[in-house]
Amino acid sequence: MQPQQQKINIKLDEKVGEGVYTNFFMISNNPSEYIIDCGRMTPGMPDIKILSRIITTPQHAKQLLKILQQNVEQFEKQFGEIKLPQMPPIENKNIGFQN
Repeated sequence: MQPQQQKINIKLDEKVGEGVYTNFFMISNNPSEYIIDCGRMTPGMPDIKILSRIITTPQHAKQLLKILQQNVEQFEKQFGEIKLPQMPPIENKNIGFQN
Protein backbone atom coordinates (compact mmCIF):
# COMPACT_ATOMS: atom_id res chain seq x y z
CA MET A 1 0.00 0.00 0.00
CA GLN A 2 1.32 3.42 -0.95
CA PRO A 3 1.01 6.29 1.54
CA GLN A 4 -1.55 8.93 0.58
CA GLN A 5 -0.11 12.06 -0.95
CA GLN A 6 -0.71 15.13 1.16
CA LYS A 7 -2.03 18.22 -0.62
CA ILE A 8 0.24 21.21 -0.03
CA ASN A 9 -0.94 24.77 -0.56
CA ILE A 10 1.84 27.17 -1.47
CA LYS A 11 1.20 30.81 -0.66
CA LEU A 12 3.35 33.44 -2.33
CA ASP A 13 3.39 36.90 -0.80
CA GLU A 14 3.20 39.65 -3.46
CA LYS A 15 6.54 41.18 -2.42
CA VAL A 16 8.29 37.81 -2.42
CA GLY A 17 6.65 37.01 -5.76
CA GLU A 18 8.37 39.99 -7.35
CA GLY A 19 11.68 38.20 -6.85
CA VAL A 20 15.17 39.59 -6.36
CA TYR A 21 17.82 39.44 -9.08
CA THR A 22 21.03 37.84 -7.83
CA ASN A 23 24.27 37.08 -9.65
CA PHE A 24 26.47 36.17 -6.68
CA PHE A 25 26.18 33.16 -4.39
CA MET A 26 28.32 32.23 -1.43
CA ILE A 27 27.80 28.94 0.37
CA SER A 28 29.21 27.93 3.72
CA ASN A 29 28.37 25.03 5.97
CA ASN A 30 28.88 23.33 9.28
CA PRO A 31 27.85 19.79 10.28
CA SER A 32 24.20 20.75 10.82
CA GLU A 33 23.39 23.47 8.30
CA TYR A 34 24.14 25.12 4.96
CA ILE A 35 24.08 28.89 4.63
CA ILE A 36 23.44 30.23 1.13
CA ASP A 37 23.98 33.97 0.72
CA CYS A 38 22.51 35.52 -2.43
CA GLY A 39 23.71 38.92 -3.58
CA ARG A 40 24.30 41.24 -6.47
CA MET A 41 27.59 42.29 -8.03
CA THR A 42 27.50 45.53 -9.98
CA PRO A 43 30.22 46.32 -12.53
CA GLY A 44 32.60 48.99 -11.25
CA MET A 45 31.41 48.65 -7.65
CA PRO A 46 33.79 47.03 -5.16
CA ASP A 47 31.10 45.82 -2.74
CA ILE A 48 28.63 42.96 -3.09
CA LYS A 49 25.32 43.50 -1.34
CA ILE A 50 23.84 40.33 0.16
CA LEU A 51 20.10 40.46 -0.50
CA SER A 52 18.95 37.17 0.95
CA ARG A 53 20.25 34.39 3.21
CA ILE A 54 18.90 30.86 3.14
CA ILE A 55 19.73 28.55 6.03
CA THR A 56 18.90 24.88 5.54
CA THR A 57 19.88 21.37 6.55
CA PRO A 58 22.44 19.27 4.64
CA GLN A 59 19.59 16.97 3.53
CA HIS A 60 17.59 19.88 2.08
CA ALA A 61 20.73 21.30 0.45
CA LYS A 62 21.24 17.97 -1.33
CA GLN A 63 17.59 17.96 -2.44
CA LEU A 64 18.09 21.50 -3.80
CA LEU A 65 21.21 20.33 -5.67
CA LYS A 66 19.29 17.47 -7.29
CA ILE A 67 16.29 19.55 -8.33
CA LEU A 68 18.53 22.30 -9.73
CA GLN A 69 20.47 19.68 -11.70
CA GLN A 70 17.24 18.23 -13.11
CA ASN A 71 16.00 21.70 -14.08
CA VAL A 72 19.29 22.66 -15.77
CA GLU A 73 19.25 19.38 -17.74
CA GLN A 74 15.66 20.03 -18.88
CA PHE A 75 16.55 23.61 -19.84
CA GLU A 76 19.56 22.49 -21.87
CA LYS A 77 17.52 19.83 -23.68
CA GLN A 78 15.07 22.52 -24.72
CA PHE A 79 17.38 25.49 -25.36
CA GLY A 80 20.90 24.10 -25.69
CA GLU A 81 23.96 24.06 -23.47
CA ILE A 82 24.38 26.84 -20.92
CA LYS A 83 27.90 28.12 -21.43
CA LEU A 84 29.74 29.46 -18.40
CA PRO A 85 32.31 32.23 -18.61
CA GLN A 86 35.70 31.50 -17.06
CA MET A 87 35.52 32.59 -13.45
CA PRO A 88 38.54 33.82 -11.50
CA PRO A 89 39.40 31.60 -8.53
CA ILE A 90 37.85 32.59 -5.21
CA GLU A 91 40.73 33.89 -3.13
CA ASN A 92 39.12 34.40 0.28
CA LYS A 93 38.32 30.97 1.67
CA ASN A 94 38.04 32.39 5.20
CA ILE A 95 34.46 33.60 4.75
CA GLY A 96 31.70 31.85 6.70
CA PHE A 97 31.92 28.83 8.97
CA GLN A 98 35.10 26.83 9.12
CA ASN A 99 34.99 23.02 9.24
